[in-house]
Amino acid sequence: MRTDTTGKISFDHIYTRPDPRDYFGTLRGLDYDIPQRAKPHFQRLIAEIREARDLPSTTVLDIGCSYGVNAALVKYDVTMGELYDRYAGPDAGRHTRGTLLARDRELVRSRKRTGRLRFVGLDASENALSYALEAGFLDGAVHADLENGDPTDEQRAQLAGTDLVISTGCLGYVTERTISRVIGAAPGRLPWTAHFVLRMFPFDPIAETLAAAGYETVRADGLFHQRKFATGEEQALVLERLSGVGVDPSGLETEGRLYAQLYISRPTA
Repeated sequence: MRTDTTGKISFDHIYTRPDPRDYFGTLRGLDYDIPQRAKPHFQRLIAEIREARDLPSTTVLDIGCSYGVNAALVKYDVTMGELYDRYAGPDAGRHTRGTLLARDRELVRSRKRTGRLRFVGLDASENALSYALEAGFLDGAVHADLENGDPTDEQRAQLAGTDLVISTGCLGYVTERTISRVIGAAPGRLPWTAHFVLRMFPFDPIAETLAAAGYETVRADGLFHQRKFATGEEQALVLERLSGVGVDPSGLETEGRLYAQLYISRPTA
């Protein structure tokens, strides 16, 4: 397995397939479950922002949404276990993309949607976005790389309606450049943000960007298991990186798992 510049194994190939089977088939063996752990926190924040702003409906922007996993979990109360069985179970190989989508649309029809809630996905993978939209997990999609360019007028309009910005693992690859472009899409209407960030990636540059835009950031209590290390080499490289940024991995990453922290940022006004 190839490592990227951060020391982590590169899983780029599983985000660009026409359907999610490689994504879930690969990550199931690594006990990847950060979306499940993030779910109750996102649900709580959605309820809080609705009350604070008296919103009749809420729009969530998921940065690095891939196949709409967070949307499926939060909107339709699906679990990661269900999704693993669905896309990486014993019968998954017998399906085509079309039959997978048909099953997903039936799931969407059969589950009660959680309130008046919209999910918009932002991702660089057109295939992942297309699948999530066709399945009905996402209500809108922004196919863009905001690390390297401003959003178009159409994309800016989609971003402008956001009430809550979330992510569950892309920060570290996605930086303050993307965050700044997202929160700047609608001047005068700042969304809340909630990001689960691996401990190997300092959040300070993003927190400073948010502070300059009028935000206050707090780190939530606790640590959140993301997944197991894929190889011993990956673990060694991540431990080295943690040491380099002054984070003690003892009893956590040294035991074979990656851990994330939750940062919540709200406008001070």
